[in-house]
Amino acid sequence: MAKPSGGGLLDLEGHYAFYGAYHSNPVNVGIHELFVWPIFLTALLLVHLTAPFAHAAGIGAAVYGAYYFLLDRRAGALAALLCFLCWAGSGALAARLGFSVGWKVVLVAQLFCWTMQFIGHGVFEKRAPALLDNLVQAFLMAPFFVLLEILHTFGGYEPYPGFHDKVSKMIEEARKEWEDKNSKKSS
Repeated sequence: MAKPSGGGLLDLEGHYAFYGAYHSNPVNVGIHELFVWPIFLTALLLVHLTAPFAHAAGIGAAVYGAYYFLLDRRAGALAALLCFLCWAGSGALAARLGFSVGWKVVLVAQLFCWTMQFIGHGVFEKRAPALLDNLVQAFLMAPFFVLLEILHTFGGYEPYPGFHDKVSKMIEEARKEWEDKNSKKSS
């Protein structure tokens, strides 16, 4: 599998192409669009319920939001707002539900959302999830990837003109490399 290009931590094209190479089936992409942000929200809820210091969830949400803003200011600003709303919503849920009920909500939501993700990969994508090849990159990029996909699908958004065409070629190359590697293994 081709690794993201040499731009490093702020290489939006490379990160998007890496993640996109694992998400080409439209049903799988739709599943991710529905369930990635709830995973983020309930992860923050878990942090609110269990963190040893009160501001841990806010710091986590701020790091994600700042990172997305650095990757692309326009979509990143929206992603940062979504991170803030997830932080605020998870804090309100934590206060309302308390630990006893809150952790059960987290458990059910996480199990359901992750199960749907794995069904998307196993049944529709027919490829293991990106997190098996790069855990940190997959967890960090997933919310922003699905937001960019939604913005592009419903509004034609691109971080810059030609972005989608460029990363689509990178994704196609990475998928071809993966398919060639798999065909050699099976022969």
